[in-house]
Amino acid sequence: MKTLILIRHAKSNWNDAEKSDYERSLNARGLSDAPIMAKRLQQRLTEKEQSIDAILSSSAQRADQTTRLLLTELNVSDQQIDWRRDLYLASPMTILKMIRMVTDDVQTLAVVAHNPGITELAEQFTGEFLGNVPTCGIITIALPINHWCDAGNWADLIHFDYPKKAP
Repeated sequence: MKTLILIRHAKSNWNDAEKSDYERSLNARGLSDAPIMAKRLQQRLTEKEQSIDAILSSSAQRADQTTRLLLTELNVSDQQIDWRRDLYLASPMTILKMIRMVTDDVQTLAVVAHNPGITELAEQFTGEFLGNVPTCGIITIALPINHWCDAGNWADLIHFDYPKKAP
């Protein structure tokens, strides 16, 4: 059994027209939501005696910042993160291809990326209609597999959390 945690980056800043979409940073709400969501995720992981073994993160500024804000609460080191430019606005199939390349010693994997890829992949895995994963939304999925290369057929939605959802 493998656990996949899909995380949409936190709320980004649209006020700087000089920056490209890739360079957009988090706004004040994003900067405050990410640590709160990290604490909520860590609490659930602790209750299940789990920890994140590895993170695949988009290298876009807003995803990078989100990931770095999550690190402290989740007790994850920089060495456990694989920064990937190809996760920037990635399709569900691109995200899935990256997940399938993760080594099998990783039991719990987090992916920090963007919509619509995060929402569509979660829906494909679980068969659940999620509509639109909000910024800093976190979807935890259980995959009945032993090898990441087998990911993609079916998974169970374990938890769906987002900043405006009551804890």
